[in-house]
Amino acid sequence: MPSFPRPDFSFDFNVNAEKRALRKYRDHKSGRFIPKRKDTNLLLASWNIANFGAQDRENRHYELIAEIINWFDLVAVQEVRDNLSALRAVMDILPKSWKAVFTDKSGNDERMTFLYRYPKVKLLEMCAELAIPVSEQKDINLPGINRAFTGFDRNPMIATFNTKGFRFGLVNVHLYFGKQDTAEAKTDSMDRRRLEAYAVSRWCDLRRQDKDRYVDHFIALGDFNLPCWEDVNDPVRMALMARGLRKPEHSTKIASNIKNDSDYDQILCAPGVLSRIRESGVFDYDGAIFNELFKSKTMSSFLSYLRYYISDHRPIWAEINIA
Repeated sequence: MPSFPRPDFSFDFNVNAEKRALRKYRDHKSGRFIPKRKDTNLLLASWNIANFGAQDRENRHYELIAEIINWFDLVAVQEVRDNLSALRAVMDILPKSWKAVFTDKSGNDERMTFLYRYPKVKLLEMCAELAIPVSEQKDINLPGINRAFTGFDRNPMIATFNTKGFRFGLVNVHLYFGKQDTAEAKTDSMDRRRLEAYAVSRWCDLRRQDKDRYVDHFIALGDFNLPCWEDVNDPVRMALMARGLRKPEHSTKIASNIKNDSDYDQILCAPGVLSRIRESGVFDYDGAIFNELFKSKTMSSFLSYLRYYISDHRPIWAEINIA
């Protein structure tokens, strides 16, 4: 997406105090608890960090982003820009055990990225961009959509990992959003998004059943630009579920954007993985930090600061049993 405008005001804060506020909110606020990392679990997360590398964040903001990332073992990140300066800044703050793997740039100059804690999580041999062969594109179709599927705007990234013998593949997704300025544009954008969603679901379904598959288990996660998961008639949800992707039952009901009105981000499991999910949820970091800013500014100004310096999305997570 285009970069958010820089707020026309500054805000001074104590980084350590804000880190403590994040931890207190995580550990004590009802519905926000994130399990501790253990040898018997894998804490998986996904976070769209808005225009990461295009917006001029300061080191203190990178410290807060790194604080949250370090709660987990493996994080899929969307909107990492071609300019890797922001990613490098966060990697410099994280413990040295953290490693990164990412794609080249695609639509909107974005790289799909995974951050993982080594050696608990080991990157396996298979890493790729998910691209549908031209010969199969005709098979990406849904009732009521007349346009043809011609590929992803941003190819999802597939990476395979191993933790304590649990070998699995992750599909890091940032689906097309598109123009919204007219009714016709909205419809066309939604149709394209639905086809991309179906293509992801279809790939996971076919690959898990393939006798030559590299791993048995698949999870698709990231920013699906999905308006409302609770709406069983949501067209993107229906496209994702058409070939077996499912949301863990333990999920919280917190929206994944700071406007608190959409379920854009999801962690979705192919059959065979759901039984391993212990808990999952959304962490609304915006309820924890910058309390003085919240009290002194309008809600519009508060959100503009978060969008520019942290993100307009909240991290989502799942605890996976690896015992």
